[in-house]
Amino acid sequence: MSKAIYSVYDNSPKIEQIAAQIAQNHAQKLQLSGWVGSSISFVIRSLFKKTELPFLLILNDKEEAAYYLNDLEQMIGDQDVLFYPASFRRPYHIEETDNANVLLRAEVLNRINSRKKPAIIVSYPEALFEKVVTRKELDKNTLKVAVGDQISIDFINEVLFEYEFKRVDFITEPGEFSVRGGIVDVFSFSNDNPYRIEFFGNEVDSIRTFDVETQLSLEQQKKITIIPNVENQFFQENRESFLDYISEKTVVFIQNTEGLLSQLDKQFAKAQEAFDKLSKDIKHATPEQLFLNQEQFIKRALDFSLVELASKAIFKTTKKFEFHTQPQPSFNKQFDLLLNNLNDNHFNGYKNYLFCSNDNQAKRFHDIFETLDEANSENIRKQYNTIVLPLYQGFIDEENQITCYTDHQIFERYHKFSIKNGYSKKQNITLKELTSLSVGDYVTHIDHGIGKFGGLQKIQVEGKTQEAIKLVYADNDIVYVSIHSLHKISRYNGKDGTPPKIYKLGSNAWKVLKQKTKARVKHIAFNLIQLYAKRRLEKGFQYAPDSYLQNELESSFIYEDTPDQIKSTQEVKADMESERPMDRLVCGDVGFGKTEVAIRAAFKAVDNSKQVAVLVPTTILAYQHYRTFSERLKDMPVSVGYLNRFRTAKQKAETLKQLAEGKLDIVIGTHQLVNKNVVFKDLGLLIVDEEQKFGVNVKDKLKTIAANVDTLTLTATPIPRTLQFSLMAARDLSVITTPPPNRYPIETNVVGFNEELIRDAISYEIQRNGQVFFINNRIENIKEIAGMIQRLVPNARVGIGHGQMEGAKLEELMLAFMNGEFDVLVATTIIESGLDVPNANTIFINNANNFGLSDLHQMRGRVGRSNKKAFCYFICPPYSAMTDDARKRIQALEQFSELGSGFNIAMKDLEIRGAGDLLGGEQSGFINEIGFDTYQKIMNEAIEELKENEFKDLYPEQNDIETKEYVKDLQLDTDFELLFPDEYINTVSERLLLYNELADIKDEEALLAYENKLVDRFGPLPKQAISLLSSMKIKWIATRLGIEKLVMKQGKMIGYFVSDQQSDYYQSGRFHQVLQFVQKQSALCKMKEKQTPNGLRLLLTFDNVKSIRRALELMELMGKQ
Repeated sequence: MSKAIYSVYDNSPKIEQIAAQIAQNHAQKLQLSGWVGSSISFVIRSLFKKTELPFLLILNDKEEAAYYLNDLEQMIGDQDVLFYPASFRRPYHIEETDNANVLLRAEVLNRINSRKKPAIIVSYPEALFEKVVTRKELDKNTLKVAVGDQISIDFINEVLFEYEFKRVDFITEPGEFSVRGGIVDVFSFSNDNPYRIEFFGNEVDSIRTFDVETQLSLEQQKKITIIPNVENQFFQENRESFLDYISEKTVVFIQNTEGLLSQLDKQFAKAQEAFDKLSKDIKHATPEQLFLNQEQFIKRALDFSLVELASKAIFKTTKKFEFHTQPQPSFNKQFDLLLNNLNDNHFNGYKNYLFCSNDNQAKRFHDIFETLDEANSENIRKQYNTIVLPLYQGFIDEENQITCYTDHQIFERYHKFSIKNGYSKKQNITLKELTSLSVGDYVTHIDHGIGKFGGLQKIQVEGKTQEAIKLVYADNDIVYVSIHSLHKISRYNGKDGTPPKIYKLGSNAWKVLKQKTKARVKHIAFNLIQLYAKRRLEKGFQYAPDSYLQNELESSFIYEDTPDQIKSTQEVKADMESERPMDRLVCGDVGFGKTEVAIRAAFKAVDNSKQVAVLVPTTILAYQHYRTFSERLKDMPVSVGYLNRFRTAKQKAETLKQLAEGKLDIVIGTHQLVNKNVVFKDLGLLIVDEEQKFGVNVKDKLKTIAANVDTLTLTATPIPRTLQFSLMAARDLSVITTPPPNRYPIETNVVGFNEELIRDAISYEIQRNGQVFFINNRIENIKEIAGMIQRLVPNARVGIGHGQMEGAKLEELMLAFMNGEFDVLVATTIIESGLDVPNANTIFINNANNFGLSDLHQMRGRVGRSNKKAFCYFICPPYSAMTDDARKRIQALEQFSELGSGFNIAMKDLEIRGAGDLLGGEQSGFINEIGFDTYQKIMNEAIEELKENEFKDLYPEQNDIETKEYVKDLQLDTDFELLFPDEYINTVSERLLLYNELADIKDEEALLAYENKLVDRFGPLPKQAISLLSSMKIKWIATRLGIEKLVMKQGKMIGYFVSDQQSDYYQSGRFHQVLQFVQKQSALCKMKEKQTPNGLRLLLTFDNVKSIRRALELMELMGKQ
């Protein structure tokens, strides 16, 4: 479809002329006026294709540049469109360099230097303002490596040190390299992804790029260039302007020349000012050396072909072209207006195109038009074409008679640009560090209790080397755990800070505690499941399928739905449409769109003429939800009201009266809603927000109102993954884990207490009409802090809030802040409880090192809730003065600026709370005594047992004699060498991670992927590693056959069958299969019964098993039966 539009411009005579002008002789000065929105992108695409010259596109600011960049990437492909950003925020603040941008800049320079085919470079004034390293310098400092080159690893090592690269174990960011055996990984500044160079002796055998996060290869390369950081001090001596660097054939397009020139001068003045403030003792390069001012730019620009796109030309133009385009009209979400407009256009001979960001949107247009005018739907379909291609801004081109409208402008959604960020990948690595074990950590072993982790150790078993994990218990007793039983140990996760009790080996205390916990858990689980079973049998109201109003509401959501959100919405609606009363829990992090799911459900209920009650924990939230709901539903025939302790008695009485008469559709309120005097005419849906904050008695009262009313519960405390599955048995869960796509990450800085910085940040925020939070958790000096802010920024309006004020005053203050009556709120942590001020986009947290992770994350979640970039400053003492824990917390947060990392970050302390909330408070004592992961294991066991016994009828599929799992956990004892040798993987922590990962693998496919990953990262597998992977397959088959313990020692392989003589296993087809095998293959194996300390056991013995390979063959033979 989009080809049709391309050809319109490719065939336009005017564009032919322009292309001819540009091509014939250089240093042409042209002016094209009258272009708006994305029409510029189409024109530039056509010209680029025709002239095949390099283009430099200079737009007004970074944001516009990024939007046009995305347009052109869509049209031309991202190979030939490059983004050239500025490298730092303020002149002479080198430490504030943004590495992602340095990477993009180096990529552009490298591309121009490598003389590949021409490209379009998209840029903006601040980026041109910085001079760049000269070509000669760059050539001198570029290391070129190609497949087949003869170089030694030592040589590469030296060169990289010279380029100031750091040597690390595993690469995470540009400027790092690592050497493992014959593999060198290096992250050059000229490419998004790092390179992996594999040597064979002294010859380069292969080169490939790989992904930082997974450390896996992406694609093969023939030759590569490695470039050091071009923004380094060491390159400052001689620099040239970017215009000197690009080829003279380049055509320069400038969106607004006047703006560009004034911007250059403004920046230069700033640089001059900053330079004058610097200390004179150190020699700094002068602004003239580092930056470009207006006159230098004009002088240099005269040598290029220049195309100005503004209505007023600054340069003397050789030729002027005028075009006639209009911006896309605004329809205020009134689709009948849009339809009429398309109709008129069609009538006047225009072609209508609707650009959509995805197929869903295109479908939405068809649906909405159809419902508006069903009689004519055939004709309407002929009047417009949908194209899936996200565009920046729509336009009407009067000359070529086409209209191009974009979906985000019609639905008034926020359209986000994306810039490649070769840097954002390093998140996972820190997560691994947070969860990986280090010597001295506390570990829970399910059979022995809590001990200390002593690292990986090599032990000798019958003369063969094996690797095991060493655990130290009380009185320095030591247990070695084989790497085949890794699933039995888990890191102890209790409340932060208090060390747990270490158990004595062989004592009964641990066993007793485990049993006690299990009994309690069973009790809770029993009640949960019983309730669930009862609800399954009740009948409730059955809602009708979606109406067109519902579609319209959903398409006008200003953000794009995430897959999780779509799924949760569908699940909720399906529950409403079934006749069973809904009882669903939706969990998701701060700002993940839980409220939107609730609004859609509420609207569905009202659409079916039912009433909705929304229960919230705090007075502020009631008001806030009231605002959100009213705002979202303002175009719909719905009335919303709210009850909290700020409404006067008269207002309350009025609201209650309307409720009883059925004139009010949605009511939002605090726990007053459960009072006796609140009467509904016809309640259909109850929504409970932040369930974890309500007391038990409120919840009991709720159950009486909502006996067979649909209930939707929202919570932000994440429920641990492992618990989700087991709880599926007792609650309907929807989990939202993906962040909304068009929110910016929050830029997080860790700073010392610095008045100048505070002043700059606050005045920047006020300049863009934003508001600021300043969190200071000591009430004693909160007034002084407010005074200091007033002194630094005299024109700011400052308010103070803390928990010791009376409720009414505090509420007033919060409401005033939400309504924008003052700019800076200095407060204690009271704001973490869900105050939502979309306009506040900067937050300071004083003494951040004294907060817990989840608190910091919750507070940071208060900003960045709109489509503006948000900033978060943690003010804390220098790292050296903080405790280790505090330092780790702050660093973790600094790296997790993305939304949705909350799930990862806050997981640790929140998981414990989340589980406690779901299962009742008295559990947290147990969780603390045995560690969180172990608690989960016990919980899972308890629920499994309940499903097998008390609730057999509810879960028929899990109790089928043939498909049931008889062996939960196979024990493997062997004297074969099954491990990763040191020389293959030399870092202990990485080996442990890989063993852990291997233990979680459940099928062939995953095992194969795992093997490829090892070969890719560490080279070909040694034989011990091959045996280790084969042993996994043996375990799977043995488990399936019902073998509980497998011993491979001294050339024999012995399998012990299920120990419970009464088990259904002995009646199943599987056991029958084993018996048949033994009868047929009596030469290979013998079956006998043997008396063991644990009673009579049935065992199967194979002789002459000298290798893992042989063992696998025998197992496969038996499994095939």
